[in-house]
Amino acid sequence: MTDELVRILDGNTFVVSDRRGDIEASATDPAGLFAWDTRFLSRWVLTVDAQRLTALSTDDLNFFETRFFLVPGTGTVYVNANLTVIRQRAVGDGFTESITLLNHQEKAVDLAVRIDVGCDFADLFEVKDALGKQGTYGTRVEDGTLVISYERDTFLRATMVSSSEAPAKVDDAGLEFDVRIEPHASWTTELYVRTATVRPGAQAVLIEPGTGSSTRRNRLDELDAWLSAAPRLVTDSEHLAATYRRSLVDLAALRFSPVIAGARSLPAAGLPWFMTMFGRDSILTSLQALPFTPELAATTLRVLGDWQGSRVDDFRDEDPGRILHEMRYGELTAFQERPHSPYYGSADSTPLWLVLLDEYERWSGDSDLVREFEPEARAALHWIDTYADLQGNGYISYQRRNEETGLENQCWKDSWDSISYRDGRLPGFPRATCELQGYAYDAKVRAARLARLFWDDADFAEELERQAADLKARFDRDFWVEDGEYYALALGPDGSRVDALSSNIGHLLWSGIVDTAKAPAIARHLLGPRLFSGWGIRTLAEGEARYNPIGYHVGSVWPFDNSFIAWGLRRYGFRTEAARVAAGVLDAADFFEGRLPEAFGGYERSLTRYPVQYPTACSPQAWSTGAPLLFLRTMLGLETIDDHLIVDPAVPVPFGRIELLDIPGRWGRIDAFGRGLVEVDQQS
Repeated sequence: MTDELVRILDGNTFVVSDRRGDIEASATDPAGLFAWDTRFLSRWVLTVDAQRLTALSTDDLNFFETRFFLVPGTGTVYVNANLTVIRQRAVGDGFTESITLLNHQEKAVDLAVRIDVGCDFADLFEVKDALGKQGTYGTRVEDGTLVISYERDTFLRATMVSSSEAPAKVDDAGLEFDVRIEPHASWTTELYVRTATVRPGAQAVLIEPGTGSSTRRNRLDELDAWLSAAPRLVTDSEHLAATYRRSLVDLAALRFSPVIAGARSLPAAGLPWFMTMFGRDSILTSLQALPFTPELAATTLRVLGDWQGSRVDDFRDEDPGRILHEMRYGELTAFQERPHSPYYGSADSTPLWLVLLDEYERWSGDSDLVREFEPEARAALHWIDTYADLQGNGYISYQRRNEETGLENQCWKDSWDSISYRDGRLPGFPRATCELQGYAYDAKVRAARLARLFWDDADFAEELERQAADLKARFDRDFWVEDGEYYALALGPDGSRVDALSSNIGHLLWSGIVDTAKAPAIARHLLGPRLFSGWGIRTLAEGEARYNPIGYHVGSVWPFDNSFIAWGLRRYGFRTEAARVAAGVLDAADFFEGRLPEAFGGYERSLTRYPVQYPTACSPQAWSTGAPLLFLRTMLGLETIDDHLIVDPAVPVPFGRIELLDIPGRWGRIDAFGRGLVEVDQQS
């Protein structure tokens, strides 16, 4: 299943066009050339003799380049097209596009080739929320280059368009070429689109074509090196092999290097709305990818540790010790119309950062990083115990302090209606969602290990273990819904159980906070017909008042969510159940050409032969890209004990034999093998 948009990306620069290669962005349409949260190109339309072109096919060459095969007009069975147009586009510092015309006639042709150009310089959130502009635009032609700029006080952005073919007629609205092509000959030009962030009082600096952009060959070499460094998958399942490769390639595409990271990269969250650094998303993706690309985890830990909160700032929901949620660079951030520079309104990034710190050391053996970030880890633990405990009851809860632009729900289910009672009522604030307590429990248990082994502080380790045990006991008492035999989604401000049945209970298994005696009931719910659709576990159970199979967090299936639930099921010994979840979601991946979207519909599998697309899902998205990697880890039962990698496979029968070769870790490189012996019922 595919849509009608074509996307190429490189870090936080990306281009979204139609299948002709044209860009005609509306105020709310996520088409265009984007970089650093700004749309630098909103119109890019190719015509030949004032005629629009028709797409024949589109080649998805690589994540950073694509090729369009076009003809003028519509063409019929009676009239053959006498001209072929090929557009090949590669994204980099802006993008480069080659346009080639092939004349199939026995006579020469004279043609007017034109590219119309427009730049609205919309902030990404102006596109998402249909907001207007407040600055002024400028256009000029200089030395054959079209320069379009936007200025609002100290915020200046510019787009420069030029061509390799001279002479081009350049005007304020685009470039035009008068072309003569001899019989059965061709004509080619290259167009260069460059973006610029301009200093106040300065003009946009013209950039020579190609300057600052790595060559196609270099990029292919970088991609080959990235793929070669990852473990090699050998499997009887062609679909699994294709999904694995797609995941690795998309993860390479989503790598983003913040300024403070130097040449190192971490995962950007997802295209189109979240091509930037997100605390929670980068952490969870790094956890998923740890057995495959551990260097992502190291950068994520360092960058988020360096950006850790250091003061109380209500506008940014910042506290000392709090790990940031989001970093933004656009116009709305510059004028504090959105608090994302940086913004700390996430209640889960901080405990999850501690979880990643320990898991990374267990896998990599990099004790130096653990020692280096001891102060940040202690500050994060202090945040959990103080600033995060808004009600003084020992639980992490959240309530935004920035009422105008801060996030209302500061858990991973951050849409407005995601936290509800069975009957659909929404609780007040502060809210203490259940998975936050699981993350806090896991963070304390793991931090105790780090304190004992690396910080030379046995007393602190014992105190953390005591706190974790107390939290687990209180949680079991306060969150357990007796008549349903599951844990509540949250506690409301009055301490009442927000009793909707949700996928969040699966994260509790992953964290280890679930009482062993109650784990079977949790597993039954997760794989029961109300939560399990056959394609995966729904975010909210069928039958709850707010259930909607295409609601963002109230009934859809999120691949990342399912990957951590499967990991949690394995933790408590539910091998078959974990395999069933993995098989369902990986089956769904086949219908998305190996690229799992952010979410898909929660409809029962028996209703259709395919998973239903969610209307506005991000794709590619980092933690959906990481989901197949974590499923592989779960199916093979990969866990670390001291300096050893334990392999305990539970592979679904349809996947046959799985070999994961050269898995990196503190042991060097090692192989893991598994055979498809677990029978899975793929119907809900």
